[in-house]
Amino acid sequence: MSSKVYFTDMRATQKLNLIDKVGKLFTESGLKDIISPGDLVAIKLHFGEKGNTGFIRPQFIRRIVEEVKNAGGKPFLTDANTLYAGSRSNAVDHLKTAIENGFAYAVVDAPLVIADGLSGKDYINVPVKLKHCSDVKIGSAVMLADVIIAVTHFKGHEATGFGGAIKNVGMGCGSRAGKQVMHSDMLPRVKESKCKACARCSQWCPAGAITVGELKMAVIDEKICLGCGECTITCPHGAISVNWKNNMQYGLQEKMVEYTAGVLSNKSGKYGFLTFLNNITPDCDCFSFSDAPVVRDIGILASKDIVALDQACVELVNKERTLPGSQLEGKGGEGDIFGALHPNIDWRRQLEYAEEVGLGTRDYELIKIKT
Repeated sequence: MSSKVYFTDMRATQKLNLIDKVGKLFTESGLKDIISPGDLVAIKLHFGEKGNTGFIRPQFIRRIVEEVKNAGGKPFLTDANTLYAGSRSNAVDHLKTAIENGFAYAVVDAPLVIADGLSGKDYINVPVKLKHCSDVKIGSAVMLADVIIAVTHFKGHEATGFGGAIKNVGMGCGSRAGKQVMHSDMLPRVKESKCKACARCSQWCPAGAITVGELKMAVIDEKICLGCGECTITCPHGAISVNWKNNMQYGLQEKMVEYTAGVLSNKSGKYGFLTFLNNITPDCDCFSFSDAPVVRDIGILASKDIVALDQACVELVNKERTLPGSQLEGKGGEGDIFGALHPNIDWRRQLEYAEEVGLGTRDYELIKIKT
């Protein structure tokens, strides 16, 4: 049986602007119906790394906050701390970055709560008993909320092919310890010919596993390495790439799905998802920069089925032509945008496994709302 995924394009008029269309989409997709008066509603989003500009505009988030309040809910914006040593690895830096990126209370009309606390240790062990994880470590603010609404910026991702609602919920709600568990099947390796010994990777490594010594190149201690992948993002010379341990490139995607199952496990009928298909960048918003979009802005989608939503988003993007001036210019990619961006990653696995464990269905009906 197919699931309903609701869609609106990015067109706007004097009578109906994009912010109003978000409100209309929220209502017509039935997300307002999952909220009861007095519910504590976690609006899960990505506040964006310092220097990144790909995250969802705070004005859209404010409209979602308004809709939650109109339904009687008590909304708060949330995300969990990062594993890597960027600008969001603890609650102090995380909140500072969120405010600098525009998510101040005066703008979004809701408080900000870092899901796993000051240093990432405020989490709940949630039993899932799945293939990789018997239990998962989820930020307590998310688990203790009555409702979760995940608002996602859809984009490429260097380790999972694409980052959609499943990644936003599973990876995004995992505590720092949980993120380390999810990344444990990947280790970076240094390409000697490209390394310039700039030491930027060692500065960002949260485990102190990278040194630049007499060899005049970066050396990674695999016994200490957490597998967070931050060095692959940080290196300005492309000298560090992912080395999948035991050919387990599926491991990260599957564990991400299992963490999603944990997040949703105590919220039957009390979760929903909105995804923005605009500013579709090649890589994650965890980068300290945003590269040029690879396809045009497409629209905004909403559903109560996280699998159907991600499947619809992938298919809409893959129907697009790549944009001139983007990373894919002259490289093709039409038909499989994310495969072209990250050819060593099979992005389909997260969708297949999510369906296998019962999170939803890849079979969907796309319903364009009337505007």
